[in-house]
Amino acid sequence: MTGPHLWLRAETHPSERRTPLTPAGAAALIEQGATVTVEDSPARCHPTEDYLRVGARAAAAGSWPDAPADAFVLGLKALPEGDGPITGRHLYFAHAYKGQEGADALLARFAAGRGEILDLEYLADGQGRRLAAFGHWAGYAGAALAIRQWNGDFDGPLAPASKTEFDAALRPPVRRPRVLVVGALGRCGRGALSALERVGITPVPWDLAETARLDREAILAHDILINAVGVTEPAEILLGPEHLRTGRRLSLIVDVTCDVGSPYHLLPVYDRLTTWDVPVRASADGLAVIAIDNLPSLLPREASDDFSAQLAPHLSLLPDGDAWKRSRRAFRTALRDEELDHV
Repeated sequence: MTGPHLWLRAETHPSERRTPLTPAGAAALIEQGATVTVEDSPARCHPTEDYLRVGARAAAAGSWPDAPADAFVLGLKALPEGDGPITGRHLYFAHAYKGQEGADALLARFAAGRGEILDLEYLADGQGRRLAAFGHWAGYAGAALAIRQWNGDFDGPLAPASKTEFDAALRPPVRRPRVLVVGALGRCGRGALSALERVGITPVPWDLAETARLDREAILAHDILINAVGVTEPAEILLGPEHLRTGRRLSLIVDVTCDVGSPYHLLPVYDRLTTWDVPVRASADGLAVIAIDNLPSLLPREASDDFSAQLAPHLSLLPDGDAWKRSRRAFRTALRDEELDHV
């Protein structure tokens, strides 16, 4: 029995300790006939040795450009910066289909190298529902940071932690905020609800019905807004600078979606992401914003174990499973939209 060859690359994004494939996921794939090669990475939340014990092959960090032509290079965050052609088949979150900054240059590199992106964001079923996502832990971390900011508990840069350590910094607020979670029924929204429940806060949950009849005055009547909406096409914004009236109650936004810089940005009251070093920034009219684009990395072990369990069964269906065909079509559509030549 033979299966796909997965090449797990070492991440180069700062503070990234997550992995899309855990040793348990690798073991299941190898048992089904797949080949798994793992680049060494001291930052990865699961040590390389654990992969080797289940039958994976070892490779040097950053050696993916020399991977065999039949391999699928698997990662999470952006490839190292450069301007040369990119060859091979790459599974990761490319953030290149929504007009994000640098997207056109990245797609041009893939077109020049006749490479291919099988974007994990576009791995979906026939109804468009994503099959593997970090949403729960993104929402959990985002809501937890909101409460820490409300409590005045930020005392320095953020760092990856175990869930036990992370939760130890999360304490019930003395003064209870009114919290609105938009997108409350999705993975991300449910994660946010879980963190808020932990500190005894029952938020106001909005989903499709509420946003369809958008009431911005109701948004402004809350202390904290947590945006957990993931859109796949431009939609009506939740709040813009023109909506921030004086006398509002709203003082903090946590944007888990982080589509800043694209036409999909639902909260143009801010125009740049925040970071682990500077998690909170003041935006228009003194509004505080938390918009960190790799929130699940704060809980790397839990987030990785959850994501790998969702993804690994689909990796065994490479290259021709229906979901991968849909992901491939999304890439080809993006190339056509950029008017780039490709295979």
